[in-house]
Amino acid sequence: MSLTLNSAKNIAKVLTESLPYIQKFVGKTVVVKYGGNAMVDESLKQSFARDIVLMKLIGINPIVVHGGGPQIGKVLERLNIESNFIDGLRVTDDQTMDVVEMVLGGLVNKEIVSLLNKNGGKAVGITGKDGNLIKAKKLKIRKKGAKANAQELDIGQVGEVVHINIEILDVMKNSDFIPVIAPIGTDDTGASYNINADSVAGEIAAVLGAEKLILLTNIAGVQDKKGNVLTGLSIKQVDKLIADKTLQGGMLPKVECALNAVKAGVNSATIIDGRVEHAVLLELFTDEGVGTLIAKNGLNK
Repeated sequence: MSLTLNSAKNIAKVLTESLPYIQKFVGKTVVVKYGGNAMVDESLKQSFARDIVLMKLIGINPIVVHGGGPQIGKVLERLNIESNFIDGLRVTDDQTMDVVEMVLGGLVNKEIVSLLNKNGGKAVGITGKDGNLIKAKKLKIRKKGAKANAQELDIGQVGEVVHINIEILDVMKNSDFIPVIAPIGTDDTGASYNINADSVAGEIAAVLGAEKLILLTNIAGVQDKKGNVLTGLSIKQVDKLIADKTLQGGMLPKVECALNAVKAGVNSATIIDGRVEHAVLLELFTDEGVGTLIAKNGLNK
């Protein structure tokens, strides 16, 4: 049997395996948080764009929410503006917020839109300020480990989601356009807020009743204490992993975001390895998937 025929048979096998998943997701909404290595490595950027465009072409409604922390950091450094963090959150004064809006709403957002369009999509870039998409309020925090009555810390224009206005997303969902959302919100006074992209993606998935939330990361997925990747987790199992401190550190906010989305009615949420080419398609359309899947009752792709 020729090498060419073998390759063709492998392609046919992959397409056949993907068919039930395509049938399941057609007409459904999938929210994808885009960040990490997938956002800076050239080959990963191209594979991500093709994945999203293909999803739209076969009748799935992808919504992309992106981060941009490293890009913001580079511009701040170039402008000699110091970056300060408290418990992983960037302290955002007026000057820093101007840079955040310029980088997230301008440079990064438009680069992703251009990337999707070059690969045959029809992407439209928006921020949470457009159409009052994301209503936000100032995030109030206390330093980790501080007592319950400790004074709240002022970290500037860092926000949390109060309300998502889905009208603008519904218009795009029912068209050929792919929304690309920068996680910037606004309050009733018109003040702008820098919001965690994972949180925005989770909130959007919840209010839209999305079939799936996908969070791209720079690791293989949620791991146990021995370093084994865990998947097919139920809400109860995740709660237990948090309680026994198997999940902690930088992964914890992502897991909590995925968990909250599932509790709010999203069918499943997956934390996937964005360092793998075509990670989004592998997660959606193969039996094995890639990363850690969380669903109400466990394994439920």
